[in-house]
Amino acid sequence: MDYSFDFKDAEAYDAWFSKAKNQYCLNLEINLLMRLLAPEKGQRILDIGCGTGVSLDPLQDKGLSLTGIDSSPHMLALASQKFGTRVDLHKGLAEDLPFDDNYFDSAFFFTSLEFMDRPAKAVEEACRVAKDRVVICVLNRYAPLNMARRVKGFFVPGIYSHANFFSIWELKQLMFGMLGNVPVKWKTTLQFPFACSRTAAWIENNRFVQKSIFGTLIGMEIRPVPKFRTKALTLKLRTQKAYNPATGLATRMRS
Repeated sequence: MDYSFDFKDAEAYDAWFSKAKNQYCLNLEINLLMRLLAPEKGQRILDIGCGTGVSLDPLQDKGLSLTGIDSSPHMLALASQKFGTRVDLHKGLAEDLPFDDNYFDSAFFFTSLEFMDRPAKAVEEACRVAKDRVVICVLNRYAPLNMARRVKGFFVPGIYSHANFFSIWELKQLMFGMLGNVPVKWKTTLQFPFACSRTAAWIENNRFVQKSIFGTLIGMEIRPVPKFRTKALTLKLRTQKAYNPATGLATRMRS
């Protein structure tokens, strides 16, 4: 079962982004997400593992139909306070999405795939419900900042103690192994996690820098092959009746 954030986790998650330095980092990550997602007015977008709605907030006021799903009722409670009826929120698992095939134009994961027990199944489900593109934003295993987070998680229990970090190669292997040779585009961000200046931001947005294998956040866009959920059909077999000879027929008597 996926790691489900409790109320304390949910409050700490939101409080983390209230700090100026962390907000700067979030803006860089959201910019990367938006470039890969490229939402257009009227589209239906699904946020898988939406949490408190941090990644849904910048998509508002763009003429989109927004849906979020998460396994944590505590996360969803905070998201509901923020959005009200502007976002359609659901409680459920990413590995078994309660939506029809190709229902959404796009679906995305924003630092949520790391906390799922079956990430390949979650991506497969995203490809089933999204007809145009799936965007995956995950924490990079080989980024210096994430290495520090992993080490800290061994000694001090916290959110990152439950995270499964990915590398670019692992993420690609997961995609190709499940979907075949589908079109994939990737970038990274947060090369300078401790710098919050205009110069650092300008460097961050350089397309060559965004191809670093040591970036803190990996953003990967895939164009999914259409997938469909199949259901077993119940076949009704008609049993053959035993043959009974008609009555009243003459029979030959043997001498």
